Amino acid sequence: MPDGEQPRPGGWNRIHLLVDDISAEVSRLRAAGVSFRNDIVTGPGGSQILLVDPSGNLVELFQPAGR
Repeated sequence: MPDGEQPRPGGWNRIHLLVDDISAEVSRLRAAGVSFRNDIVTGPGGSQILLVDPSGNLVELFQPAGR
């Protein structure tokens, strides 16, 4: 992660949510005060970003390629 955190035993389990427009969702959630772990990362399969819910759980927003 950008803050230097490394995976540890058990990995980084997270909830995975599909979105149609990741940029719009990130903008909406940032305006609402949501904390993100990283910036949007885009690869051949699509785009993703991780946020932290109020309980400290990781949630991944994922927009598949071609959407």
